[in-house]
Amino acid sequence: MATDDVPVPTADQADGADVTVELDSAPPERGVFANRTLNLRAVQAVGYDMDYTLIHYKVEEWEHRAFEYARDILGRQGLPVADLIFDPDAFTIGLTFDLQLGNLCKATRFGYVVRAQHGNTMLPFEQVRNHYRETVLDLSEPRFMFMNTMFELSRAALWTQLVELHDQHPLPGASSYADLYRLVDDALTETHLTSTLKAGIVADPDRFVEPDPDLVTTLLDQRLAGKNLLLITNSDWAYTKTMMAYTVDEFCPGDTTWRDLFDIVIVSADKPRFFSRTNPIYRVVDEERSLLQPYHGTLEAGSVYFGGNARLVEESLGISGGQPLYVGDHLFGDVHVTKDVLRWRTALVVRELESEVLAAIEFAPDQAKLGSLMAQKIDLDRRQAQLRLTARRPESDGGTQAAYNRVSAAALRLDDEIAPLARRAADLGNPNWGALMRAGQDKSLFARQLERYADVYTSRVSNLRYETPFGYIRASRGTLPHDSASWA
Repeated sequence: MATDDVPVPTADQADGADVTVELDSAPPERGVFANRTLNLRAVQAVGYDMDYTLIHYKVEEWEHRAFEYARDILGRQGLPVADLIFDPDAFTIGLTFDLQLGNLCKATRFGYVVRAQHGNTMLPFEQVRNHYRETVLDLSEPRFMFMNTMFELSRAALWTQLVELHDQHPLPGASSYADLYRLVDDALTETHLTSTLKAGIVADPDRFVEPDPDLVTTLLDQRLAGKNLLLITNSDWAYTKTMMAYTVDEFCPGDTTWRDLFDIVIVSADKPRFFSRTNPIYRVVDEERSLLQPYHGTLEAGSVYFGGNARLVEESLGISGGQPLYVGDHLFGDVHVTKDVLRWRTALVVRELESEVLAAIEFAPDQAKLGSLMAQKIDLDRRQAQLRLTARRPESDGGTQAAYNRVSAAALRLDDEIAPLARRAADLGNPNWGALMRAGQDKSLFARQLERYADVYTSRVSNLRYETPFGYIRASRGTLPHDSASWA
């Protein structure tokens, strides 16, 4: 664990003695990154999602299991899916399903498509440009569906392979790519709602779950700081109590359990509707048999509830607006609606950050070289353009054309030097889709959604312990294109 020795002045400095304390410092890949400064001192309650937030699943195992169950459901409907396979590295979150053209796309923050896959084939640049020359991805249109969370990986694997089969021969029950998407969606919904999938995970949690030994310390620190802690999950009570016990209890001090960490537990929350509607609430009155009873009044500490709504949480705790912080992994269901409707503070958990930050650090020397070469290229391109215009003027002589030829040759040599570095930069992150937060030189559409709705983001909940519940997580000064004029 990295530490920094920081001198801390005391009230009594008469003898000149200094006191030092050791402060934990996060490794770069475990940082908490701010889009908007978050004053944790002002946060009175912290709500947590469970799946892929408090509990991190081994993505290949979980999504492979979900893929197999959904594939079986589609097979029983008469679709030829026996040979479909799940490749965990083929997709990443932040992509967009184009239900009209049957493409899976990656777009910039402005909605311009830079990469696309149809069926099992990545499309060449010219084809991508022809398809989307006049199209901007607008997530408010029903034509486009966004991959918000890791649960979407199995959906992408099924849909792209069904598109491939549908192009060869129309599949039963589908007259369009949108129909294929609905078939996959129905199969995955059934998979997640039925107990079969989760029963397999509960029976063998070692295979599916990656416990974080630092999680309990993080939550205990927040409780020591006087925060109310809430668990708000869409999972049912039977699954929640089993998986939380498996993941958390072994790290709890003494005879305490995960239940002692949370003031209020809400299961089957029906997010995102939980944050935008006034759904009824029930109390779990028999925790062994998951028996429910209609409930009226404010929420009581130590109880488990089914359903409900965020307004009731605010009323029960006497909080509103920027006082609650909600932490989740779903860009829409956990942070978009929460920020848009309630103005709660929001934190997004993005596990892929760790590998991407480490890859970027490893690439940093080459990135510096690439930046230097690109600066030279910008200068050469400008000189080339000026000489090209000058050569067309009546007073131009042969010397101008010769200078233009020399600059053009230098630009070509420079392009040859830049090309391999640029390809390596573009391939950071997912081998097919590149870095999660970037689309070419621009920010990705995922990065833009994250900027709008997540105040802070990080790779795992336990990273919050590096900031402490009394800290400020400060946003850095944003840059604008014209800022470079003052850097010269």
